[in-house]
Amino acid sequence: MSSLLESYIERGYDFGMAYAYLRCYWNHSNTIEDWWHMYEEDDRKRRRKVIVDNKITKRDMPPRRIWDLYANRVVPYWVAPKDWHAISHAWVDVKERVDVWTPINGYEWPVPVPEDTNLKLIRTEMLNLGAEYVWLDVLCLRQEYAIREAHREEDLRKEDLRKEEWKLDVPTIGYVYDKKRKVVCYLSGLGRPLSFKEGDFESDRCWFNRAWTLQEIPNGSDLLIGGDTSDDRFMEEKMQTRIHEKLKSLRRVRSFATTFDIMLLMRNRVSTKPLDKVAGLTYLFNAESIPIYDGAQSEEDAWMALVDVMQSSKRAELFFYYPGPGNGNRSWRPSWEQAMSYTLPWCNMEHNTGYVRWIKETDSDWYNGPRIDTIYVYGLANPSDSPRQGKLLFEENTRGSCACKIVADHTYPIPNGWYTIISISEGFTLSDRIWVVGQLRRDGKFEKVSVISLADKEEKLKHWGLRVKRRVHTVLC
Repeated sequence: MSSLLESYIERGYDFGMAYAYLRCYWNHSNTIEDWWHMYEEDDRKRRRKVIVDNKITKRDMPPRRIWDLYANRVVPYWVAPKDWHAISHAWVDVKERVDVWTPINGYEWPVPVPEDTNLKLIRTEMLNLGAEYVWLDVLCLRQEYAIREAHREEDLRKEDLRKEEWKLDVPTIGYVYDKKRKVVCYLSGLGRPLSFKEGDFESDRCWFNRAWTLQEIPNGSDLLIGGDTSDDRFMEEKMQTRIHEKLKSLRRVRSFATTFDIMLLMRNRVSTKPLDKVAGLTYLFNAESIPIYDGAQSEEDAWMALVDVMQSSKRAELFFYYPGPGNGNRSWRPSWEQAMSYTLPWCNMEHNTGYVRWIKETDSDWYNGPRIDTIYVYGLANPSDSPRQGKLLFEENTRGSCACKIVADHTYPIPNGWYTIISISEGFTLSDRIWVVGQLRRDGKFEKVSVISLADKEEKLKHWGLRVKRRVHTVLC
């Protein structure tokens, strides 16, 4: 034991850090040092190998650091033998917070906290809630701070380290709050008493309006309210009721959300950096692999990287239920600007839309499903009518022509003319709910124009017997 303690002294560990490493392992003092070397090396290899071609191949990566409340020190997550509580909070305005240099995180970076609270109070409340290990972003996620001239070289090195760590640590924050972990929400600011009054729900600083907190809503796990004093002097009963109703609604959406549900929630939220709204969606879309965080990216580039790795079924939702062509680098799905300005699907969504897949090697997107290459659409050119009704005229090999009444309950114009249509796949029968209208380019790729559906039940019955002979592998542009 004495040699082990001496090695910690040589590394500059104070008593709190040494205690954090040893307090759960007193009976293994002869072997614990070998364990630490092995765990540290395994963790280093895992974090290095998990990033491939700017993609994180394993979304359920544990956090890099954890706050040991008993020792009051931040340690590597692999030191903690138990699961952790996670703290979610609304960042207060920069004018209302102070940067604190503290031994808790080894003075690695200044910890931003509201000026009317402190880490000691937060630690005490978390201990009273039964927590032993906690993940708190300001302590466990390396923070940005102004370069100090007296420590310029050191601070520049730490800033480079932060950028490197954030590539992995920021996109995987959602995992910290997932898997039925206990989440403590400070809705009025980190460490502050719960206090809401009229107008607070509309504030940009409100917990319910921040982009990052959307992924911090626990899905199926306990949610505890931090700073809840149960004192009516801090908050009226109607405010308490409204808070619990909003939390209940958000948890329900998290459990059953479609792509458009999630985008609508994000659309109405704010972030300090515009890019962070895209990053805040990364974990919510449940992709097997996720893009790294690159602070130099534009929102559109980050959105493109995210759509590339989304589940194929969620990509199909963008294809079939966004009513117009994308105005970015793809026509088959909305750009980031469009996603944040028009996020409601134009009709009720099917349970199964099929799959729009992405081929990494060729950076191409494709859909395999029923397609009619030549069909005439008319009556939907004027976007002022809502809903607009028109007709779909197509030739049948044995029965002559057939016309179906169609509707477009959105404002994207579809000029009269010949088009190709792609349907949601239901066996080999065209779906009676929704078709994508577009043009086949000379290179064979499908360029989306808009979406339509049949007008009523009578038209659906007329259409029911119409069958398409083949599924077609269609490359989208």
